Amino acid sequence: MKTKNTARSQYQLFFLVLTLVLTSCIPSTPGLPTTLPLATGTEPGNSLGWLEIYFTNPADPHAADYEGGPDEILAAAIDHARLSVDVAIYSINLWSIRDALIHAHQRGVVVRMVMESDNMDNEEVQQIQDAGIPIIGDQREGLMHNKFIVVDHSEVWTGSMNYTTSSAYKDNNNLIRIRSTDVAEDYTTEFNEMFEDNLFGPDVRAATPHPSMTIEGTPIEIYFSPDDGVAAHILSLLQGAQESIYFMAYTFTANDLGNAIRQRAAAGVVVAGVMDDGQINSAQGTEYDPFMQAGLDVRRDGNAGLMHHKVIIIDKKIVITGSYNFTASAETSNDENVVVIHNADVAAQYLEEFQKVYNQAQPQSEQTTPQSVPTTVIYP
Repeated sequence: MKTKNTARSQYQLFFLVLTLVLTSCIPSTPGLPTTLPLATGTEPGNSLGWLEIYFTNPADPHAADYEGGPDEILAAAIDHARLSVDVAIYSINLWSIRDALIHAHQRGVVVRMVMESDNMDNEEVQQIQDAGIPIIGDQREGLMHNKFIVVDHSEVWTGSMNYTTSSAYKDNNNLIRIRSTDVAEDYTTEFNEMFEDNLFGPDVRAATPHPSMTIEGTPIEIYFSPDDGVAAHILSLLQGAQESIYFMAYTFTANDLGNAIRQRAAAGVVVAGVMDDGQINSAQGTEYDPFMQAGLDVRRDGNAGLMHHKVIIIDKKIVITGSYNFTASAETSNDENVVVIHNADVAAQYLEEFQKVYNQAQPQSEQTTPQSVPTTVIYP
C-alpha cells in the first residue's frame, strides 16, 4: 500500500514534468530565454529603492473584479501625501484614485488636476470637481495625453496607464514610481505650464530643469513633448543599438523610428516587437507592414484588451517608457512625457513583461504578411 508521502511525491513529480512540458511549448523571443519568468505586476522585488516598476496583469483572476491592480498602490501613495498632489491624466474613472484624491483634499493636501477636455464628462470627474478639486481641461484639438502624478514635490508616478478600469485591469500597461526631487521638479514645471499658464501642445515652452541626471548610479533622461524634440532623442538611441531592440507599441506610425529599427536589423541587431492588433488594422501608415516586409519578428498582440505599452528596450540595458506613442501627433501636437532609464536591472524587468506579451501574441504563421507595400506612404 502506498504511503501518503509516496503518493504526494508522485503527485508533485507529475506536475513538475507537466510544467516542463508546457514550458517547452512557449514560443521564445529572439535573444531571450524561453523560461524567462513572467512579471505579475504587483509582486515585491521590482524596486531599486528610488524606482518601483509595476505592470498590469489582465490574466489575473482578480482583474475581472477590478482588484489587486497597480491603481491600488498608486492610491496608497496618494493617501500618504502630506502637502500636494498634482495630476495630469488623459482619462480617469477608477474609484480608487477618485477616492484617494478626494480624501487627500479633505485632509488639507493641495490637489490640482489637468485633463484631456474630451474625457471630463463622466461621473467620477464630476465628483472630484464637486469635492472642490480644481480641474483644468486643455480645450484644444490635440490631446493632453500625459499620465503622471507628482506627490509632495518628491516623487513621480508615470507610465502608459490611464486611471481607468480598462487601462488598469484589461490592458497591458506599465506604471513606474520615481523618488527624486529633481525628477519631481521636472514634472511640476511641466504641470504648472498647463495648470497655471494654460499652455498646452505647441504653445508650451522648453523649460525642463533637469533633462538628464544620475540617481544612485543610474543615468536617466526626462523629456516632454512637444517641448523637447522627443523623436530625435529616441532616434539617436535606436541608431546606437548594438545587440538588440525589443518594443511594445500601442501604435507605431513614425516612419523615421521605423526606418532606424529596420536599418539596425539589417546590420545584425536582434529585433522583436509586439503591436496592438486593433491599431494595426486602423492606424493610417502603420509601421507594421514595413516591419513584416523586412522579415522582422513583429507580432499582433493576443490580449482581448489593448496592448497599450509605449516601450522600447535597447541592448538589454536602456528602457524608453512613458505616455508617448510612436506617432507624429505625439511628437508635434499632444502633451506627452518620456522617461529613459539606463539600467540593466530595470531593462530585465521590462524584458520579463515583453516576454509575457510576446508569448501571448499571435504567432507569425497565423498572421497575414502583406504582399506589397506602397512605395509612397503618408505617415501621420
